Amino acid sequence: MSKVILITGASSGIGKSIAEYLFQKGMNVYGTSRNPISEEVNGVKMLALDVTNVASIEKAVATVISNEHRIDVLINNAGMGITGPVEDTPTDEMRAVFDTNFFGTIDVMKAVLPQMRTQQKGLIINITSIAGYMGLPFRGLYSATKGALELITEATRMEVKQFGIDVTNVAPGDFATNIAAGRYHTPVYEDSAYKEKYAENLALMDADVDGGMAPEEMAKAIHRIILTTKPKIHYKVGAFMQKFSIVLKRLLPDKLYEKLLMNHYKL
Repeated sequence: MSKVILITGASSGIGKSIAEYLFQKGMNVYGTSRNPISEEVNGVKMLALDVTNVASIEKAVATVISNEHRIDVLINNAGMGITGPVEDTPTDEMRAVFDTNFFGTIDVMKAVLPQMRTQQKGLIINITSIAGYMGLPFRGLYSATKGALELITEATRMEVKQFGIDVTNVAPGDFATNIAAGRYHTPVYEDSAYKEKYAENLALMDADVDGGMAPEEMAKAIHRIILTTKPKIHYKVGAFMQKFSIVLKRLLPDKLYEKLLMNHYKL
């Protein structure tokens, strides 16, 4: 029997690649976006779901359960980027990105857990980021949302293990997607103390994404995790140096690691 997959944020980028790859591997895939343009795209059934709207989440989850009578795997992929100096970034925009990347993910988990508990089986995969392992200048809010998600996943994993449910994090590095176009960019204010350095780093961030790995590599990694019988707590998918940066943070003195980051961001 093919696995029933629910993946949020499946209309573009990494989410779209994962959804279509899993369908090609014979899985029954439901993808979501806030405003799907079609009921089915390349074999993936599309549902409307806004992770910041609990009623929208519950309706989409109820549709999958009504159609399939189970949900085997939830992939929490929906998210948004944000850039800007902490001092210059509007606090309302900070709250908005936490609502999407953190609280929205939690609300989707809450919606599927009762069904998985009934099944005594299920897998939840939360897509975080290698950026969540470190505070990156001008990406601090994004790092904070993904770091918080890593920790809440660890806690949830321990709580639901008694019901036969597995929860895991997958932290991607830079992938060649259109994520930069969907970010909230704090404007480069003329009177900002960070004007020059922030402007330089916006260009650097976009270049990192453009030179990133193909999103199909992330899809293959997700497929392998779904097929494993005992998923790990954390997975990292990305270029060697991006993954190695996490190891370096663990090994190096704090100030030396900070210096390496500041050199990279020309600060």
